[in-house]
Amino acid sequence: MNTVSDTPGMHDHHHDRPFPRGALIGAAALIGFSLLAVTLARFAGLGPVTEPMAPVVQSRELRFADRADGAVLVYDRQGDEVVDLVPPGSGGFVRGVLRALARERRLQGDGASTPFRLSRLADGRLTLEDLATGRVIDLKAFGHTNEGAFAQLLSPGNATP
Repeated sequence: MNTVSDTPGMHDHHHDRPFPRGALIGAAALIGFSLLAVTLARFAGLGPVTEPMAPVVQSRELRFADRADGAVLVYDRQGDEVVDLVPPGSGGFVRGVLRALARERRLQGDGASTPFRLSRLADGRLTLEDLATGRVIDLKAFGHTNEGAFAQLLSPGNATP
């Protein structure tokens, strides 16, 4: 009588075989080497390579304020006149960047009155610097279209408050 329990191979469980010792030693050596390499790099002062910033060729300090209808008013630091306007329902990238920077300011306890510095560098890149927190965003990293949304704020626009 041939039953299921008598079938050859049914009792050969994979947990009865030991894990290959060579694989364990290799994995441990790889992990140890990685930790050693990172530790040595930190102590040697090695880190990510950062490209030096090109000189600023044009800049403008701006303040931003939300209007009740959802528009974002853009003020030049030099005065209280609206120099540009992001209409309600548009300018998603500009709004997103400003929202993230405003959140960072709130977390650090900085006020909204400190302006942002929008700069064009000699290599053509645009940066937005939060003068309250010191954070600098390279806008080129977000693509030409998104960078262009900020580029138009470098020159006074035809705002209609």
